[in-house]
Amino acid sequence: MTQPEEKKAKIGSRARKVRNIILKILGAIVIAIVLFLGIVYITNVISSNSEAKKIEPYGQHVSVDGKNMNVYIQGEGKETIVLLPGYGTAAPALDFKLLIDELSPFYKVVAVEPFGYGLSDGTEKERTAENIVSEVHEALQQLNINKYMLMGHSIAGIYGIDYVNKYPDEVTAFVGIDSSVPTQPGMDAKLPTKMFGFIKKSGLQRLVVKFGGDPYAGLPFDDHTVEQMKMLSNKNSNSSTMLNEMDHISSNFKGARGLTFPKDLPLLLFVQGNNEDVLGWIPLHEGQIKDSVHGKVITMDGEHYLHHTLFKEIAEDVRTFMNEAK
Repeated sequence: MTQPEEKKAKIGSRARKVRNIILKILGAIVIAIVLFLGIVYITNVISSNSEAKKIEPYGQHVSVDGKNMNVYIQGEGKETIVLLPGYGTAAPALDFKLLIDELSPFYKVVAVEPFGYGLSDGTEKERTAENIVSEVHEALQQLNINKYMLMGHSIAGIYGIDYVNKYPDEVTAFVGIDSSVPTQPGMDAKLPTKMFGFIKKSGLQRLVVKFGGDPYAGLPFDDHTVEQMKMLSNKNSNSSTMLNEMDHISSNFKGARGLTFPKDLPLLLFVQGNNEDVLGWIPLHEGQIKDSVHGKVITMDGEHYLHHTLFKEIAEDVRTFMNEAK
């Protein structure tokens, strides 16, 4: 073998060694990832089964469309308030509990947990505004609740505006808690529901939540309630029912654009005063009340879940507003 050939052979041998080392490293990385995902998945399955036994019942089940919808009722007032949650609120009745405690001495408060939320069953029925509104109404009918004030957080502003137009003889007022507006910008984006579904099923969601910030830190919930809400969040967040609703967010907003609140319906909107994420957040809500005979916007200094920290103020303002509207 000539000297150039020997040199070429040595270079080739060295290249093969480097390639083999790289392949071994890549193989080890792949194996490590597979093992990691396997451990995360198994841990999630075990934890989910364990938590399912620790979740405590509250409220009552009513039959809607052949499934169980959970409803929590507190208070015996002559007037009734029906509470509807924002999108993704895993345990609505517990999430609203601070506000419910403030309202229930004066009203009968009914917190409805739509399908996929709280202790309600999931469903394969499309999560259109039409279906969600119809199901909530059916639950109230089952409970013989026929006259009530509708109070909703976030996306309940979209379902609520549809609801009050469909059942105008039943709803006595609408109260929005930083409620969504049909014409707010950015709601036509396509959301990655398949990715969220993978994160949920793989167990990565639990891992992200575990090492993320505590959403209830500093809030006046008791430790037991927080524990229950966290377990229900692990169970319900990004479930197939919620992801189906996510898929319909854009079309539900679009479908509500031609709707307005009835002029003679008392309309009270609590609005986050420092929302920098949505352009014109306060003017959007002011536009909703401009034609109302009795409409009011109250800006509040707080986060999107205003009822977590300003529950006393909200309850007091609701009472004052309704007395003025009579």
